[in-house]
Amino acid sequence: MAHFAQLDQNNIVLRVIVVNNSDIMVNGQENEAKGIAFCQSLLGPNTRWVQTSYNGNFRVRYAGIGYTFDVTLNAFIPPKPYPDWVLDPKTFDWVPPNAVHQAPV
Repeated sequence: MAHFAQLDQNNIVLRVIVVNNSDIMVNGQENEAKGIAFCQSLLGPNTRWVQTSYNGNFRVRYAGIGYTFDVTLNAFIPPKPYPDWVLDPKTFDWVPPNAVHQAPV
């Protein structure tokens, strides 16, 4: 089974749906574009979709409602828990400001 996250105009995940592999296969391989077209055929041509991995094999983690898809990082980022927390550049998790991994000098 494949999983696709619907995004709003700000790349916030609205929902995640399960799609049968047979609906996204091209020459025996999963094809994200075919999966997106399938999702749009079900829920509207103007909807936006990105494939997500239930096992976290790509895009860092499985998408959840309220997560943001960061196009630059190609990753799903969970909601920021506190205003002063920062995104750890290695794990893409939110951490307290004093806990960010520092690059060795």
